[in-house]
Parts: sequence; structure tokens; C-alpha cells
Amino acid sequence: MVRDGLKPVRMNWYEHGVIRQQWMLFLLILVMCLIQGFQMFGPEGADDRFMVVPLEVTTSWQAVRSGDATIDDVSTFLTLISNTFLHGGASHLVFNLLFLWIFAALAVELLGTRWMLVVYFLTAASGSLGHILLNPYEDHQLLGASGVVMGFEGLYLGMAVRWRLPDPHVFPIARPIPPVNLAVLTVIGISFDYYQLMEHSQGNVAYGAHLGGFIVGLFMACFVVPRPGPAEKR
Repeated sequence: MVRDGLKPVRMNWYEHGVIRQQWMLFLLILVMCLIQGFQMFGPEGADDRFMVVPLEVTTSWQAVRSGDATIDDVSTFLTLISNTFLHGGASHLVFNLLFLWIFAALAVELLGTRWMLVVYFLTAASGSLGHILLNPYEDHQLLGASGVVMGFEGLYLGMAVRWRLPDPHVFPIARPIPPVNLAVLTVIGISFDYYQLMEHSQGNVAYGAHLGGFIVGLFMACFVVPRPGPAEKR
């Protein structure tokens, strides 16, 4: 199938060796699933030290600025990334992994594994920081990869606007679809997050983390990542 001169990106398990190509993404997903099992069946509270607590990060940053930082403060900063491997339950995990698979797999397909990892860790940190900047003295724990998911969605949106991308074909999507469809899905999602944030909605969703991850992913697509091989200039 060819559309507008661009071949669709087909992620066929057998023809194109998806397992071989996406092994790092599979590994990340496997680690998250194993950690979720530990959270469910391991000692209660054993995962607390890997979650982000905005107040603790703010306090550690103040210690760095005053020159009184310790190794404990370094551990606190590492939670900006470690929290993205934790989830609040099976449904939280499955929902995040579904969209992580779709958009991160496309990042691997278009840019390669190294860029996927760079985007993952940068948007993990920026998502956590986005929540902290909006809630610097909150003492509730933050966990989940939703900020990373929005980071990859922002990355794909930026690439779809910047270049003519091939039609993606990613399981469980049944057939190749125009990139604009995924771009519109991303715009709808981030618009909802922005609306909820402006409405000061309360609940278990860290909208600031979504925005923080999305902004960095979009920035990288617009100014950092190279043009994907199968893409064409507009």
C-alpha cells in the first residue's frame, strides 16, 4: 500500500522483525510489568522511596542552592525518573502501556532506539518537574508513565507537522492510518489536560506532568531530532 508516494510504516511481527527492532521498548514494558507485580505482592510501602514527592524535591533543590546537599538529595532527584516505572494499579499500567507502545514504537521506527531512550528519560524528568513546578509544596506521591506517554505524543505531533510522515501501522491499530489522525488524537488529549489544569481540577491525575512531558517532546521534534529516513520535507 502506498499513499502520496510514502510507504506506510508497517510493524509486522514476522516480515519486519518487530521484536528485534523494538527489543528495548519491550524491555522497558517488561520492567514496568515486573515492578507492578512487586508493588502488588511485595512488602507494603517498599516502593515509596522511588516515587516523586514535590515537597521533598523542592527541599532538596533548596539544599543544593545553599550548598548543603547530601547523597539523600541526589536520591530524591533520581525519583524524577524512577517514578515513571511505577503505577497505581493494573488499569493504570495497562492504559499507559497501550499508548506508550503506540507512540514510542513509532519513535523507534522513525528515529531509532537511541532517540527513543533519550526522549523517554528527558520527558520522564520534565513531566515530573512540570507537576512539581505547579505544586512545589505538595506532599502527595507522584507515580506513573503518563508524562512520558504525552512526551512521545508531543514528539509525534511535532514530527507530523514538520515533515510528511508515512502512514503508521502499529498493533493494535487494524490498518495503516494517516499521521494526521494520531496528531489530532494528541491535540485532543493535551487540550483536555490544559482545560482540566485551568479549571484547577482535583483528583489523581497529574495534569502538570502531562504538560511537562508534552512540551519537551514537542520541543525535541521541532528543534532537536533529525528528519526520519522515511519522512519527506514539506
